[in-house]
Amino acid sequence: MNKKVYIEDLGVKDYKETWDYQETIFKSILDLKITNRREETDKETPNYFLFVEHPHVYTLGKSGDKSNLLLNEEQLQAKGATFYKINRGGDITYHGPGQIVGYPILDLDNFFTDIHKYLRFLEEVIILTLADYGLQAERSEGETGVWLDVGTPFARKICAMGVRASRWVTMHGFALNVNADLGYFDNIIPCGIRGKGVTSLNVELGRAEIPLEEVKEKIKGHFQHLFEAVFVEKSEV
Repeated sequence: MNKKVYIEDLGVKDYKETWDYQETIFKSILDLKITNRREETDKETPNYFLFVEHPHVYTLGKSGDKSNLLLNEEQLQAKGATFYKINRGGDITYHGPGQIVGYPILDLDNFFTDIHKYLRFLEEVIILTLADYGLQAERSEGETGVWLDVGTPFARKICAMGVRASRWVTMHGFALNVNADLGYFDNIIPCGIRGKGVTSLNVELGRAEIPLEEVKEKIKGHFQHLFEAVFVEKSEV
């Protein structure tokens, strides 16, 4: 089992370009697994973890309802945003500047073959990261992601999640609001859930801005610990 994970920070990158890049990596791992099975070989499958920050974009999961997007094409353009219907689970969400998006592309055969556990581990990475800032984040039953003040009228989501998996290979991932412009969430019914708010780390801490690199380092540490993984910078490969 290969616990090495190639990590790459893409900086600010267009959503579609990043999606295509994910698909290329995802397919290469799937192809290797299929070849291993067909030829009865045992070549090691690689794992990847991509960090990225997207320009304003709304994405709708395969089971989502487009009516949860409250903008038409003209209004999208006016806000400098794009829209994509994509192949992850979940409903609609927003990505934009000030948000840390993480895309683990893992062969879960290298870790554990349990998608439920995988999602709970991703949530735990974020919960532990927020605890480093003194926030008590938690799960909300039946609603994937990470929340604050669950079970109260003030429940609000701080991190959205949606994944795709095939033959235990994952793609897509999480989006943590760090310094996000929360006004963009007013244009959707986030994740199709009415009546619950959305928040960002800087808002919760009452600070103008939280350094994204600082938060990424905390995420990396908790991910490596929980998944018993070792990150290798892709530039070193």
